[in-house]
Amino acid sequence: MQKVIRFTLTLWLLSFIICSLCHGKERISLEDWLRQAEALLQKTDSYSAVFHKRERVKGWLKVKETVSLKFKKPFKVYMKWIEDPGKGREVLYVDGWNNNRILLREPGFLGVVGMNLPPQGAIAMKGSRHPITEIGLEHLVRIFGDNIRKGLRTGELKYIRGQEGMVYGRRIQPLELIFPRDLRNGYYCYRSIISLDIEKRVPIHVQVFDWDDLLIEDYGYEDLLLDAGLTDADFDPRKLRERL
Repeated sequence: MQKVIRFTLTLWLLSFIICSLCHGKERISLEDWLRQAEALLQKTDSYSAVFHKRERVKGWLKVKETVSLKFKKPFKVYMKWIEDPGKGREVLYVDGWNNNRILLREPGFLGVVGMNLPPQGAIAMKGSRHPITEIGLEHLVRIFGDNIRKGLRTGELKYIRGQEGMVYGRRIQPLELIFPRDLRNGYYCYRSIISLDIEKRVPIHVQVFDWDDLLIEDYGYEDLLLDAGLTDADFDPRKLRERL
């Protein structure tokens, strides 16, 4: 009987040690990923991608939007909707220009309409969860970085590494992050699934779930080109105004 007890205790101890080592390895990997992604984006001057966006707004999960996206530091954004809904819409935002307003070119039945809009105004925010000033990979990594580090520090984060797969023709490592199911803890969401580009070390697909475990945000960066060599000509407002 004593031998059985000793054997059982030995197995329990070994399991505890292995689990502890595994947890430590996962934690290091997660923190390493954050540091690598932050360092890479810090030295990236510009990038382009086909941006896929789907959000739940006022309880309704909207149809996916597909947008050609250009981004350049310090903060210049050009977006053109290349599929319905919204096909043909163009948006330009340059920090410090146009009184920090968006220049919108919106096609319609009566021709093309041009508007200058505050980023957080009702028209600019219609059908969106975030203003254009929060778009981009750096903001995405910053939000999750803050939450991950807090969750690791408090021991409240559960982290699941999925099997490698393919997203947008890229090899990815899926990471599922589960935070306390209580918004009072101050986390951004209850659960998220991040598809991390194994080569580029940045997220190219992110799904975010609220406290009821409903999908509220689904963002993807297809054909992501880092250090795209974009210039001020790619964000020239005269090009949009000429088409108004």
